[in-house]
Amino acid sequence: MKTFSQLKKAVAGVATGLALFGAGVYVTSSATQVSANTTSNLKTGDVNLNVKSAIAIDAKTGQVLYAKNANEKRETASMSKLMTLYLVLDAIDNKKLSWDQKISPSAGAAKVSQNTNYSNVPLKADHEYTVRDLYRATVIYSANGAAMALADQIGGTQQKFIDMMRAEAKKMGIKDAEFYTANGLNNGDVEQDKYKGAPDSATNKMSANDVALLSQKLIQDHPEVLKTTSIKEAKFDNGDTKTDMPNWNWMLKGLTKSYSALPVDGLKTGTSDTAGANFAATVHKDGHRVITVVMGARHQNDQDTARFEETQKLMSYVYNNYTYTNVKSGLNFKKDSQLPVYHGKDLTIPTKTSKGTHIWLEKGVDADSVTGKVSGNKKLYKKNGLEAPIKKGQKVGSYKLTVKGQETPFVNGSNGFKTQAVASQADKKANIFVIGWRAVKGLF
Repeated sequence: MKTFSQLKKAVAGVATGLALFGAGVYVTSSATQVSANTTSNLKTGDVNLNVKSAIAIDAKTGQVLYAKNANEKRETASMSKLMTLYLVLDAIDNKKLSWDQKISPSAGAAKVSQNTNYSNVPLKADHEYTVRDLYRATVIYSANGAAMALADQIGGTQQKFIDMMRAEAKKMGIKDAEFYTANGLNNGDVEQDKYKGAPDSATNKMSANDVALLSQKLIQDHPEVLKTTSIKEAKFDNGDTKTDMPNWNWMLKGLTKSYSALPVDGLKTGTSDTAGANFAATVHKDGHRVITVVMGARHQNDQDTARFEETQKLMSYVYNNYTYTNVKSGLNFKKDSQLPVYHGKDLTIPTKTSKGTHIWLEKGVDADSVTGKVSGNKKLYKKNGLEAPIKKGQKVGSYKLTVKGQETPFVNGSNGFKTQAVASQADKKANIFVIGWRAVKGLF
């Protein structure tokens, strides 16, 4: 009778377990949280840069390779035009502008364009210019009035365009940028077009980190911009005369501060008495693109080449002290590669990286130093595990890869690489009796 009683209790337990079919018992897994803070200083002792702030990143992944006071917000001056150019190219892509479209500058834009204290091509309010001509003047010669004319066409007014700049910055993850003008001049310098409610002294500000993030987005979303940023000189036709437009980026091939080992092809300078000399630059070397930003370099006069010399030092440091390294696919990291399974024949499943990636590794650090931790795709979860059945090779989540002995921060604030995770083997759904028995065990 005792045996029968035990059997009776067990059957009752199974019944209870089946009734609690959705409960299940399985192993949970936690994923490493990604940091939300950007890196302000990295390797600052390795190279002596005579600038207020600086950063170097990989253009594709955003891996930070050097940072000096990179989170300090500073005046951007004409580097602000990077955002204006982004919105212009977006408008082209979205058919809101066309390259051959004619624009008559507003009275405000025309007035600013006649100020010879600023970089400009002279515009006439009663004359039409193509979007292409105004765009080239903005990119190559940093023409302030031309930038305003484009902004008016896209936003309707300068104020509305500035609001667009601010909104786009937030979409990019740039939370505390300050924009008051489309060209980087002080608010009061654009006179009738100044941003209402802000003082005349208000000026555009961003951190080196955020300028690098903006530059990365511009190159990734609109790579065609490099065809124009790499032009050494051009002419602007303003109706009855033509204005020479030498590029302010003197690191372009054949110009004063070019360096054959560093084929720089962009992006944008920015200068003012209070900002100093700024330069957001990019170089494509050995198949890899790097973006650098220097802010607050020496600016004694218009012929001062300090920002280009500091940029060369920073670029050379990156290529001489890091190795662009392939991280192969199919990696797994033992327990850190396991994911929980809901109602699977096995309660956990091993995973591996499905794609390779690339990492800049410091000299002396090799690919064997790469480690990782998997995080499951919660859209595939039921309760706290991947819902069975699972196929071999199925995409199930992502890996966060880090490097032992090396910091791997990113310009977007994350710390570590992400790459896709797939199931290393299949896992069938457990039958009803196994599921029920697990539920019973979970009661004790």
